[in-house]
Amino acid sequence: MGRIYGEDVPVTPAFPAAAGGKAVKAVKDGGKGLLLYIHVPFCKSRCHYCNFHSQAFNQVTFAWYHKLLLSEIELWGKRLKKPMLRTIYFGGGTPSLIPLQQLDQIMKALGKHFEFSPAMEVTLEANPDSAQDVSYFRALLSMGINRLSLGMQSLNDLELHAMGRPHSAAMTFAAYDAARQAGFGNIGVDLIWGLPGQRLKTWIDQLQTVADMRPEHISAYNLTVEPGTVMAKMLDEDGDFNVPSEQEQGRMFIYGAEYLESVGYMHYEVSNFARMGFMSVHNSGYWDGSDYLGLGPSAVSTIGRRRFNNPRYMDEYDAYVRGGLVGNDHEELTDNDLLKEMVMLSLRTSRGLDLKDFRKRTGFDLVKRKEQLISALHRENLIRISHGFLRLTKNGMLVSNVIIRRLAFED
Repeated sequence: MGRIYGEDVPVTPAFPAAAGGKAVKAVKDGGKGLLLYIHVPFCKSRCHYCNFHSQAFNQVTFAWYHKLLLSEIELWGKRLKKPMLRTIYFGGGTPSLIPLQQLDQIMKALGKHFEFSPAMEVTLEANPDSAQDVSYFRALLSMGINRLSLGMQSLNDLELHAMGRPHSAAMTFAAYDAARQAGFGNIGVDLIWGLPGQRLKTWIDQLQTVADMRPEHISAYNLTVEPGTVMAKMLDEDGDFNVPSEQEQGRMFIYGAEYLESVGYMHYEVSNFARMGFMSVHNSGYWDGSDYLGLGPSAVSTIGRRRFNNPRYMDEYDAYVRGGLVGNDHEELTDNDLLKEMVMLSLRTSRGLDLKDFRKRTGFDLVKRKEQLISALHRENLIRISHGFLRLTKNGMLVSNVIIRRLAFED
Protein backbone atom coordinates (compact mmCIF):
# COMPACT_ATOMS: atom_id res chain seq x y z
CA MET A 1 0.00 0.00 0.00
CA GLY A 2 1.05 3.56 -0.44
CA ARG A 3 1.74 5.82 -3.38
CA ILE A 4 4.88 7.11 -5.04
CA TYR A 5 5.42 10.86 -5.09
CA GLY A 6 8.05 13.44 -6.04
CA GLU A 7 11.51 13.89 -4.54
CA ASP A 8 11.55 17.66 -3.77
CA VAL A 9 11.41 17.29 0.01
CA PRO A 10 13.53 17.67 3.13
CA VAL A 11 15.30 14.79 4.85
CA THR A 12 14.82 13.80 8.50
CA PRO A 13 16.95 11.25 10.35
CA ALA A 14 14.21 8.67 10.90
CA PHE A 15 12.08 9.43 7.87
CA PRO A 16 14.15 10.03 4.70
CA ALA A 17 12.89 11.74 1.58
CA ALA A 18 12.15 8.39 -0.01
CA ALA A 19 9.19 8.07 2.32
CA GLY A 20 8.43 11.02 4.59
CA GLY A 21 9.03 13.69 1.98
CA LYS A 22 6.70 12.05 -0.47
CA ALA A 23 4.02 11.99 2.15
CA VAL A 24 4.33 15.77 2.51
CA LYS A 25 3.85 16.26 -1.22
CA ALA A 26 0.96 13.80 -1.26
CA VAL A 27 -0.90 15.60 1.49
CA LYS A 28 -0.26 19.11 0.16
CA ASP A 29 -0.90 18.37 -3.51
CA GLY A 30 -3.03 15.25 -3.61
CA GLY A 31 -6.18 16.86 -2.26
CA LYS A 32 -7.48 13.72 -0.61
CA GLY A 33 -5.58 13.85 2.66
CA LEU A 34 -4.02 11.35 4.99
CA LEU A 35 -5.74 8.57 6.94
CA LEU A 36 -4.92 8.75 10.66
CA TYR A 37 -5.32 5.79 13.01
CA ILE A 38 -4.91 6.13 16.79
CA HIS A 39 -4.48 2.90 18.71
CA VAL A 40 -5.89 2.89 22.24
CA PRO A 41 -4.38 -0.20 23.91
CA PHE A 42 -6.69 -0.44 26.93
CA CYS A 43 -9.61 -2.73 27.76
CA LYS A 44 -11.54 -3.61 30.90
CA SER A 45 -10.65 -7.23 30.16
CA ARG A 46 -9.40 -9.22 27.19
CA CYS A 47 -12.07 -10.92 25.08
CA HIS A 48 -11.63 -14.66 24.66
CA TYR A 49 -11.03 -14.46 20.90
CA CYS A 50 -8.77 -11.37 20.91
CA ASN A 51 -5.06 -11.35 20.09
CA PHE A 52 -4.71 -7.58 19.49
CA HIS A 53 -2.32 -5.62 21.66
CA SER A 54 -4.16 -4.33 24.74
CA GLN A 55 -3.81 -4.13 28.51
CA ALA A 56 -6.02 -3.50 31.51
CA PHE A 57 -7.04 0.13 31.93
CA ASN A 58 -5.65 2.02 34.90
CA GLN A 59 -5.28 5.74 35.48
CA VAL A 60 -1.49 5.74 35.91
CA THR A 61 -0.71 3.85 32.71
CA PHE A 62 -3.31 5.78 30.76
CA ALA A 63 -1.84 9.12 31.90
CA TRP A 64 1.57 7.90 30.68
CA TYR A 65 0.06 6.86 27.33
CA HIS A 66 -1.89 10.11 26.99
CA LYS A 67 1.19 12.29 27.50
CA LEU A 68 3.20 10.29 24.97
CA LEU A 69 0.38 10.34 22.42
CA LEU A 70 0.12 14.13 22.60
CA SER A 71 3.89 14.34 22.02
CA GLU A 72 3.70 11.93 19.08
CA ILE A 73 0.90 13.99 17.51
CA GLU A 74 3.05 17.13 17.75
CA LEU A 75 6.14 15.41 16.36
CA TRP A 76 4.34 13.98 13.35
CA GLY A 77 2.54 17.25 12.68
CA LYS A 78 5.92 18.98 12.44
CA ARG A 79 7.57 16.19 10.48
CA LEU A 80 4.84 16.07 7.86
CA LYS A 81 4.38 19.85 7.83
CA LYS A 82 0.83 19.92 9.22
CA PRO A 83 -0.76 17.64 6.62
CA MET A 84 -4.44 17.48 5.75
CA LEU A 85 -6.39 14.62 7.38
CA ARG A 86 -9.15 12.88 5.49
CA THR A 87 -10.09 10.60 8.38
CA ILE A 88 -9.33 9.97 12.06
CA TYR A 89 -10.04 6.55 13.51
CA PHE A 90 -9.78 5.73 17.22
CA GLY A 91 -9.39 1.95 17.44
CA GLY A 92 -8.34 -0.48 20.08
CA GLY A 93 -8.57 -1.82 22.58
CA THR A 94 -11.51 0.19 23.83
CA PRO A 95 -11.32 3.88 22.87
CA SER A 96 -14.55 4.61 24.77
CA LEU A 97 -12.55 4.12 27.98
CA ILE A 98 -10.71 7.42 27.31
CA PRO A 99 -12.01 10.03 29.77
CA LEU A 100 -13.82 12.81 27.92
CA GLN A 101 -11.44 15.53 29.08
CA GLN A 102 -8.42 13.65 27.77
CA LEU A 103 -10.21 12.79 24.53
CA ASP A 104 -10.97 16.48 24.02
CA GLN A 105 -7.28 17.26 24.56
CA ILE A 106 -6.33 14.71 21.91
CA MET A 107 -8.78 16.18 19.39
CA LYS A 108 -7.51 19.71 20.09
CA ALA A 109 -3.89 18.59 19.67
CA LEU A 110 -4.79 17.02 16.32
CA GLY A 111 -6.49 20.24 15.27
CA LYS A 112 -3.39 22.22 16.21
CA HIS A 113 -0.81 20.04 14.46
CA PHE A 114 -2.83 18.73 11.48
CA GLU A 115 -5.27 20.28 9.03
CA PHE A 116 -8.82 18.92 9.09
CA SER A 117 -10.56 18.42 5.75
CA PRO A 118 -14.06 19.94 5.61
CA ALA A 119 -15.80 16.57 5.28
CA MET A 120 -13.45 14.66 7.58
CA GLU A 121 -14.76 11.37 8.95
CA VAL A 122 -13.89 10.85 12.64
CA THR A 123 -14.68 7.40 14.03
CA LEU A 124 -14.51 6.16 17.61
CA GLU A 125 -14.90 2.51 18.54
CA ALA A 126 -17.08 2.06 21.62
CA ASN A 127 -18.03 -0.91 23.75
CA PRO A 128 -21.64 -0.86 25.00
CA ASP A 129 -20.61 -1.23 28.65
CA SER A 130 -18.44 1.91 28.56
CA ALA A 131 -20.81 4.11 26.54
CA GLN A 132 -24.30 4.32 28.03
CA ASP A 133 -25.15 7.98 28.63
CA VAL A 134 -26.71 10.42 26.18
CA SER A 135 -24.45 13.14 27.60
CA TYR A 136 -21.39 11.05 26.72
CA PHE A 137 -22.39 10.80 23.07
CA ARG A 138 -23.28 14.49 22.92
CA ALA A 139 -19.79 15.26 24.18
CA LEU A 140 -18.29 13.12 21.41
CA LEU A 141 -20.27 15.01 18.78
CA SER A 142 -19.20 18.35 20.25
CA MET A 143 -15.54 17.32 19.78
CA GLY A 144 -16.06 16.54 16.10
CA ILE A 145 -16.41 12.77 16.37
CA ASN A 146 -19.12 12.08 13.81
CA ARG A 147 -19.07 8.31 13.34
CA LEU A 148 -19.55 5.63 15.98
CA SER A 149 -18.42 2.02 15.67
CA LEU A 150 -20.31 0.04 18.30
CA GLY A 151 -18.80 -3.29 19.38
CA MET A 152 -22.03 -5.25 19.44
CA GLN A 153 -20.53 -8.62 18.36
CA SER A 154 -23.72 -10.52 19.27
CA LEU A 155 -27.23 -9.99 20.63
CA ASN A 156 -27.20 -13.36 22.36
CA ASP A 157 -26.06 -13.21 26.00
CA LEU A 158 -24.76 -16.79 25.94
CA GLU A 159 -22.61 -16.00 22.91
CA LEU A 160 -21.38 -12.80 24.53
CA HIS A 161 -20.40 -14.77 27.63
CA ALA A 162 -18.57 -17.36 25.52
CA MET A 163 -16.63 -14.53 23.87
CA GLY A 164 -15.75 -12.94 27.21
CA ARG A 165 -17.53 -9.71 26.32
CA PRO A 166 -18.13 -7.40 29.33
CA HIS A 167 -21.63 -6.36 28.24
CA SER A 168 -25.07 -7.80 27.67
CA ALA A 169 -27.46 -7.44 24.75
CA ALA A 170 -29.54 -5.05 26.86
CA MET A 171 -26.50 -2.78 27.27
CA THR A 172 -26.02 -2.79 23.50
CA PHE A 173 -29.59 -1.65 22.85
CA ALA A 174 -29.23 1.05 25.53
CA ALA A 175 -25.95 2.35 24.08
CA TYR A 176 -27.35 2.41 20.55
CA ASP A 177 -30.51 4.25 21.63
CA ALA A 178 -28.47 6.77 23.65
CA ALA A 179 -26.24 7.49 20.64
CA ARG A 180 -29.27 8.07 18.43
CA GLN A 181 -30.91 10.30 21.03
CA ALA A 182 -27.70 12.33 21.26
CA GLY A 183 -27.81 12.95 17.52
CA PHE A 184 -25.41 10.43 15.97
CA GLY A 185 -26.46 9.92 12.36
CA ASN A 186 -23.67 7.55 11.37
CA ILE A 187 -23.47 4.41 13.50
CA GLY A 188 -21.76 1.20 12.52
CA VAL A 189 -22.08 -2.06 14.44
CA ASP A 190 -19.71 -5.02 14.55
CA LEU A 191 -20.94 -8.61 14.58
CA ILE A 192 -19.19 -11.98 14.67
CA TRP A 193 -20.54 -15.10 12.99
CA GLY A 194 -19.38 -18.70 13.14
CA LEU A 195 -19.43 -18.70 16.94
CA PRO A 196 -19.54 -21.93 18.97
CA GLY A 197 -23.11 -23.20 19.07
CA GLN A 198 -24.30 -20.68 16.47
CA ARG A 199 -26.38 -21.92 13.55
CA LEU A 200 -27.75 -20.43 10.35
CA LYS A 201 -31.19 -19.64 11.78
CA THR A 202 -29.86 -17.92 14.90
CA TRP A 203 -27.44 -15.88 12.76
CA ILE A 204 -30.16 -14.74 10.35
CA ASP A 205 -32.45 -13.94 13.28
CA GLN A 206 -29.74 -11.68 14.72
CA LEU A 207 -29.22 -9.95 11.39
CA GLN A 208 -32.94 -9.28 11.16
CA THR A 209 -32.94 -7.70 14.63
CA VAL A 210 -29.89 -5.59 13.79
CA ALA A 211 -31.31 -4.51 10.42
CA ASP A 212 -34.52 -3.41 12.16
CA MET A 213 -32.37 -1.05 14.25
CA ARG A 214 -31.22 0.59 10.98
CA PRO A 215 -27.55 1.26 11.66
CA GLU A 216 -25.81 2.94 8.75
CA HIS A 217 -23.05 0.32 8.60
CA ILE A 218 -22.69 -3.35 9.56
CA SER A 219 -19.38 -5.21 9.79
CA ALA A 220 -19.85 -8.98 9.99
CA TYR A 221 -16.66 -10.90 10.70
CA ASN A 222 -16.11 -14.64 10.63
CA LEU A 223 -14.73 -15.88 13.95
CA THR A 224 -11.03 -16.64 13.70
CA VAL A 225 -9.71 -18.65 16.63
CA GLU A 226 -6.16 -17.41 17.08
CA PRO A 227 -3.54 -19.57 18.82
CA GLY A 228 -2.88 -18.59 22.41
CA THR A 229 -6.29 -17.00 23.00
CA VAL A 230 -8.70 -18.12 25.71
CA MET A 231 -11.13 -19.36 23.05
CA ALA A 232 -8.44 -21.54 21.47
CA LYS A 233 -7.84 -23.13 24.86
CA MET A 234 -11.57 -23.63 25.39
CA LEU A 235 -11.89 -25.36 22.03
CA ASP A 236 -8.96 -27.63 22.83
CA GLU A 237 -10.27 -28.60 26.27
CA ASP A 238 -14.01 -28.86 25.65
CA GLY A 239 -15.11 -31.22 22.92
CA ASP A 240 -18.66 -29.85 23.06
CA PHE A 241 -17.45 -26.29 22.48
CA ASN A 242 -17.45 -26.58 18.70
CA VAL A 243 -17.73 -23.98 16.00
CA PRO A 244 -20.17 -24.62 13.13
CA SER A 245 -19.01 -26.83 10.26
CA GLU A 246 -17.44 -25.23 7.19
CA GLN A 247 -20.61 -25.98 5.22
CA GLU A 248 -22.77 -24.30 7.86
CA GLN A 249 -20.45 -21.30 7.98
CA GLY A 250 -20.60 -21.01 4.22
CA ARG A 251 -24.38 -20.82 4.35
CA MET A 252 -24.20 -18.25 7.15
CA PHE A 253 -21.99 -16.02 5.01
CA ILE A 254 -23.92 -16.29 1.76
CA TYR A 255 -27.46 -16.18 3.15
CA GLY A 256 -26.51 -13.49 5.63
CA ALA A 257 -25.06 -11.30 2.88
CA GLU A 258 -28.08 -11.88 0.65
CA TYR A 259 -30.43 -10.95 3.47
CA LEU A 260 -28.58 -7.70 4.26
CA GLU A 261 -28.57 -6.74 0.58
CA SER A 262 -32.32 -7.42 0.40
CA VAL A 263 -32.96 -4.84 3.14
CA GLY A 264 -30.82 -2.08 1.67
CA TYR A 265 -27.22 -2.76 2.75
CA MET A 266 -24.63 -2.72 -0.03
CA HIS A 267 -22.05 -5.50 0.30
CA TYR A 268 -19.02 -3.36 -0.55
CA GLU A 269 -16.23 -5.43 1.01
CA VAL A 270 -15.97 -9.07 2.10
CA SER A 271 -17.02 -8.33 5.70
CA ASN A 272 -18.68 -4.93 5.34
CA PHE A 273 -22.15 -3.67 4.45
CA ALA A 274 -23.44 -0.13 4.30
CA ARG A 275 -26.51 1.88 3.47
CA MET A 276 -26.07 4.17 0.48
CA GLY A 277 -23.58 6.93 1.26
CA PHE A 278 -22.27 5.38 4.48
CA MET A 279 -19.30 3.25 3.45
CA SER A 280 -16.40 3.65 5.88
CA VAL A 281 -14.14 6.30 4.33
CA HIS A 282 -11.26 5.26 6.57
CA ASN A 283 -11.35 1.54 5.81
CA SER A 284 -12.04 2.19 2.13
CA GLY A 285 -8.83 4.22 2.13
CA TYR A 286 -6.89 1.19 3.31
CA TRP A 287 -8.39 -0.92 0.54
CA ASP A 288 -7.62 1.58 -2.22
CA GLY A 289 -3.97 1.87 -1.13
CA SER A 290 -4.03 5.33 0.47
CA ASP A 291 -1.26 6.46 2.79
CA TYR A 292 -2.04 6.08 6.48
CA LEU A 293 -0.33 7.14 9.69
CA GLY A 294 -0.72 5.10 12.86
CA LEU A 295 -0.17 6.61 16.32
CA GLY A 296 0.08 4.83 19.66
CA PRO A 297 1.72 1.57 20.75
CA SER A 298 1.86 -1.15 18.05
CA ALA A 299 0.21 1.08 15.42
CA VAL A 300 1.23 0.47 11.79
CA SER A 301 1.82 3.14 9.14
CA THR A 302 2.39 3.10 5.39
CA ILE A 303 3.53 6.35 3.79
CA GLY A 304 4.95 6.30 0.31
CA ARG A 305 6.97 3.12 0.04
CA ARG A 306 7.81 2.87 3.73
CA ARG A 307 5.85 0.72 6.17
CA PHE A 308 6.71 0.94 9.84
CA ASN A 309 5.48 -0.27 13.22
CA ASN A 310 5.39 1.64 16.47
CA PRO A 311 6.87 -0.24 19.44
CA ARG A 312 4.38 -2.57 21.12
CA TYR A 313 5.05 -2.04 24.82
CA MET A 314 4.74 1.18 26.79
CA ASP A 315 8.40 1.45 27.87
CA GLU A 316 9.56 0.97 24.27
CA TYR A 317 6.93 3.39 23.00
CA ASP A 318 8.11 5.92 25.59
CA ALA A 319 11.71 5.65 24.36
CA TYR A 320 10.55 5.91 20.73
CA VAL A 321 8.55 9.11 21.29
CA ARG A 322 11.05 10.75 23.64
CA GLY A 323 13.78 9.91 21.14
CA GLY A 324 12.06 11.88 18.41
CA LEU A 325 10.40 8.92 16.62
CA VAL A 326 13.72 7.22 15.95
CA GLY A 327 14.20 3.48 16.06
CA ASN A 328 10.94 1.97 14.81
CA ASP A 329 10.91 -1.17 12.67
CA HIS A 330 10.35 -0.45 9.00
CA GLU A 331 10.51 -1.93 5.54
CA GLU A 332 10.79 -0.43 2.07
CA LEU A 333 8.05 -1.78 -0.18
CA THR A 334 9.12 -2.88 -3.65
CA ASP A 335 7.10 -2.53 -6.85
CA ASN A 336 6.27 -6.21 -6.53
CA ASP A 337 5.04 -5.75 -2.94
CA LEU A 338 2.76 -2.90 -3.99
CA LEU A 339 1.31 -4.84 -6.92
CA LYS A 340 0.59 -7.91 -4.82
CA GLU A 341 -1.17 -5.76 -2.26
CA MET A 342 -3.11 -4.03 -5.02
CA VAL A 343 -4.50 -7.42 -6.08
CA MET A 344 -5.12 -8.58 -2.51
CA LEU A 345 -6.92 -5.45 -1.35
CA SER A 346 -8.87 -4.81 -4.55
CA LEU A 347 -10.30 -8.32 -4.60
CA ARG A 348 -11.69 -7.88 -1.10
CA THR A 349 -13.99 -5.15 -2.39
CA SER A 350 -17.13 -5.34 -4.50
CA ARG A 351 -15.49 -3.04 -7.05
CA GLY A 352 -12.76 -5.59 -7.66
CA LEU A 353 -9.46 -5.32 -9.51
CA ASP A 354 -9.15 -2.77 -12.32
CA LEU A 355 -7.50 -4.91 -15.00
CA LYS A 356 -6.55 -1.95 -17.21
CA ASP A 357 -4.86 -0.19 -14.30
CA PHE A 358 -3.06 -3.39 -13.35
CA ARG A 359 -1.81 -3.84 -16.92
CA LYS A 360 -0.64 -0.22 -17.01
CA ARG A 361 1.34 -0.67 -13.80
CA THR A 362 2.85 -4.08 -14.57
CA GLY A 363 3.09 -4.20 -18.35
CA PHE A 364 1.29 -7.53 -18.57
CA ASP A 365 -2.26 -8.79 -18.86
CA LEU A 366 -3.26 -10.69 -15.72
CA VAL A 367 -6.09 -12.54 -17.48
CA LYS A 368 -3.74 -13.86 -20.16
CA ARG A 369 -0.93 -14.69 -17.74
CA LYS A 370 -3.29 -16.58 -15.39
CA GLU A 371 -5.61 -17.79 -18.16
CA GLN A 372 -6.03 -21.39 -16.98
CA LEU A 373 -6.57 -20.41 -13.34
CA ILE A 374 -9.01 -17.62 -14.19
CA SER A 375 -10.97 -19.91 -16.53
CA ALA A 376 -11.25 -22.52 -13.79
CA LEU A 377 -12.34 -19.95 -11.20
CA HIS A 378 -14.95 -18.61 -13.63
CA ARG A 379 -16.32 -22.09 -14.32
CA GLU A 380 -16.70 -22.68 -10.59
CA ASN A 381 -18.57 -19.36 -10.21
CA LEU A 382 -15.86 -17.97 -7.93
CA ILE A 383 -15.02 -14.90 -10.01
CA ARG A 384 -16.60 -12.76 -12.71
CA ILE A 385 -15.14 -10.24 -15.14
CA SER A 386 -17.24 -7.31 -16.31
CA HIS A 387 -16.58 -3.75 -17.49
CA GLY A 388 -12.83 -4.27 -17.10
CA PHE A 389 -12.91 -5.40 -13.46
CA LEU A 390 -12.21 -8.83 -12.00
CA ARG A 391 -14.44 -9.45 -8.97
CA LEU A 392 -15.03 -12.27 -6.55
CA THR A 393 -18.52 -13.72 -6.35
CA LYS A 394 -19.99 -14.43 -2.92
CA ASN A 395 -18.83 -18.03 -3.26
CA GLY A 396 -15.41 -16.66 -4.19
CA MET A 397 -15.35 -14.44 -1.11
CA LEU A 398 -15.71 -17.57 1.02
CA VAL A 399 -12.34 -18.79 -0.26
CA SER A 400 -10.86 -15.36 -0.98
CA ASN A 401 -7.56 -16.10 0.77
CA VAL A 402 -6.88 -19.07 -1.51
CA ILE A 403 -7.89 -17.21 -4.68
CA ILE A 404 -5.84 -14.13 -3.82
CA ARG A 405 -2.80 -16.25 -3.01
CA ARG A 406 -3.05 -18.06 -6.36
CA LEU A 407 -3.55 -14.85 -8.34
CA ALA A 408 -1.10 -12.56 -6.58
CA PHE A 409 1.56 -14.63 -4.86
CA GLU A 410 2.07 -17.71 -7.03
CA ASP A 411 3.70 -17.57 -10.46
